[in-house]
Amino acid sequence: MMPAVTARAHTNIALVKYWGKADTEFILPQTSSLSLTLDQFYTDTTVEFDERLAADEVTLNNQRLSEKASQKVHMFLNLVRQMTAGTSFARVSSTNHVPTAAGLASSASAFAALAGAASKAAGLNLDKPALSRLARRGSGSATRSIYGGFVEWQAGHDDTDSYAVPIAEQVDWPLAVVALVLDPHHKKVSSRQGMQSSVTTSPYYAAWRDVVAQDLAAIKPAIHDHDFQALGEILESNAMRMHALTLSAQPPYTYFNGDTLTAMDAVRELRDQGVPCYYTLDAGPNLKIFCEEPAVPAIKQRFGELFGTDNVIVAHPGPGLKFLA
Repeated sequence: MMPAVTARAHTNIALVKYWGKADTEFILPQTSSLSLTLDQFYTDTTVEFDERLAADEVTLNNQRLSEKASQKVHMFLNLVRQMTAGTSFARVSSTNHVPTAAGLASSASAFAALAGAASKAAGLNLDKPALSRLARRGSGSATRSIYGGFVEWQAGHDDTDSYAVPIAEQVDWPLAVVALVLDPHHKKVSSRQGMQSSVTTSPYYAAWRDVVAQDLAAIKPAIHDHDFQALGEILESNAMRMHALTLSAQPPYTYFNGDTLTAMDAVRELRDQGVPCYYTLDAGPNLKIFCEEPAVPAIKQRFGELFGTDNVIVAHPGPGLKFLA
């Protein structure tokens, strides 16, 4: 039996979105993407390989998962076993400090933490590019959660060159992200289903690839120059264009609900009142509002009035993968 290893990884929110796979087996994206890792949402995962086990045992939030529910974890652990020629099954225990499957990138922190804990528990000593490649095999966005701060996932061409690179791990300007939990439940259309539908049926998907290339080229100077307005305009328009792919798919679908639209209107109203802020959202109804620190009180007050203070969470740029034990 090898020693148990515990790793912590944080979620990230994509500012220039990943929406569509070029290869579903290796989870290679259609485009590159860029995200910000957040400090308030994270997953802690402990992995222990034990030759006495007859199968992998997976526990999430203190509840043992069924064989069917843990199949993705089992397949991921098989990748680690292939890398080490190991045969032992593993005991995996995860605690998600993220509303699962509600558009807050719980899979990103989950598989980044699993990649770190499982690889180290198996005796591997992977560098961050290798960890990023491994995490990608569990969830595309997990490839970015290996790093803190601003991170680009370079699409690459195959398994060897599709991984994340840091753009600015230490974020040295007072950015804040106000996360609204408008619906903590599982979404009806998973990210995987939604991406595939958009790629294969939206007549606008080819234009999306061009949009991403343009937005990536524009957002990096905005980050470097601390140009908040440019950053905000890019991330907000990119999000809406991604969601236009869901509305233009066949059959059409959406991750918005009524509260999502109300929150979007409130962000625009705050801007009109002189409070600089912009919104983004991934595959779920929950808005993330980007601002600088001086604007946080006004944003918290407005959205606390609309949705309740318990559903308004202030986050900041967060760290990359770290080992706790």
